[in-house]
Amino acid sequence: MTPSETATMSPVGHVRDPKLAEQGVNRIEWAEREMPVLRQIRARFERERPLQGKRIAACLHVTTETANLMLTLKAGGAGIALCASNPLSTQDEVASALVHRYGIATFAIKGEDSETYYNHIGAVIDWKPEFTMDDGADLVTVLHTKRVDQIGSVIGGTEETTTGIIRLRSMAREGALRYPILAVNDAKTKHLFDNRYGTGQSTIDGILRATNRLLAGSTFVVLGYGWCGRGVASRARGMGAHVLVTEVDPLPALEAVMDGFQVMPAPEAVRLGDVFVTVTGNIHVLGLDHFRAMKDGAIVANSGHFNVELDLDSLKKEAKAVRTVRPFVEEFTLRNEKRIFVLGEGRLINLAAAEGHPAAVMDMSFANQALGIEYLLTRARELKPNVYPIPVALDQEIARLKLEALGVHIDTLTPEQSAYLASWQQGT
Repeated sequence: MTPSETATMSPVGHVRDPKLAEQGVNRIEWAEREMPVLRQIRARFERERPLQGKRIAACLHVTTETANLMLTLKAGGAGIALCASNPLSTQDEVASALVHRYGIATFAIKGEDSETYYNHIGAVIDWKPEFTMDDGADLVTVLHTKRVDQIGSVIGGTEETTTGIIRLRSMAREGALRYPILAVNDAKTKHLFDNRYGTGQSTIDGILRATNRLLAGSTFVVLGYGWCGRGVASRARGMGAHVLVTEVDPLPALEAVMDGFQVMPAPEAVRLGDVFVTVTGNIHVLGLDHFRAMKDGAIVANSGHFNVELDLDSLKKEAKAVRTVRPFVEEFTLRNEKRIFVLGEGRLINLAAAEGHPAAVMDMSFANQALGIEYLLTRARELKPNVYPIPVALDQEIARLKLEALGVHIDTLTPEQSAYLASWQQGT
């Protein structure tokens, strides 16, 4: 029986087990302690109720941090329907608490099959949303392909990830996007912290929980040196690994060299690596030729949004035997007798085998989500269907609130300094 078949259907959601709700409440409250910016926004939302009566459909990782975002939106008066943005990222106790303690419609079960995953997306679309909140753009894609009947009610949306922004910008270029989207991922208070520090720590956490392997002394290959790759590489080096980086873009490749990492093409790196992590947002970054060239016992994980970064179909065809040797660890024995260990079905290892990003960093990411929806309330109808940046003023306000919560104070410009920066007449 699949996880979907053993789950409980409730009037306001589809979750694994109502008995997990109490455990979920405890975990949600624990995460809230590390989310002071979102708490401040929630307090204001409770007073002002800016989202009163608005319907929001959210397709996000159903974690303790996401739960606190949902509670903030609810405090602002919104009606919310939430589903998972990845079949393995749901924390079942959190989903249960959202439905059975907080009354937030939630459709998410860890390990749900593909059919259930898309049924859950359909369920939140049935909510007839005015705003969408996405993590990877699956919700937006389904709305624009299979559920165009509901797209007319949508005013605007937000997108959390690099992968989702890539997809949405492609839609906008082709004229397919039907409403404006705020690129939460591109906010500095998101990608400079969530992508780098969050992904860096949580990816290593997921790998260690799944394998219990010592990283010190190992050769650790990071494929892609965007902000996520930077974070993973720095944390792996901090654990004592020798880190190799592969890239297709000369600028981040040069940055990796200047950061002290060895950079080389993937066909060379795969012969040397003990552990591999893909963080590119692209397809088949590791393919069959790469797998064949790896050492016996190589560990392969993905921390990009979709598991397409690994060509798992070709790997399965090449394997003469496949077995699960630990939770979230599959052993593929190839025809050449080499064994490749794939973690978390090639899905986001930080959420499949661990708990995702720490709450302290998601505090800023989800502050962008909450304030982004509030911004769209008044501005969405003025915007054409396209992908837009988070306004700089909102980005800076989130940074200010975070510093305030940390008890950190900074300088302010004097009138003379402000005038100087605004002028062009003064020189040496």
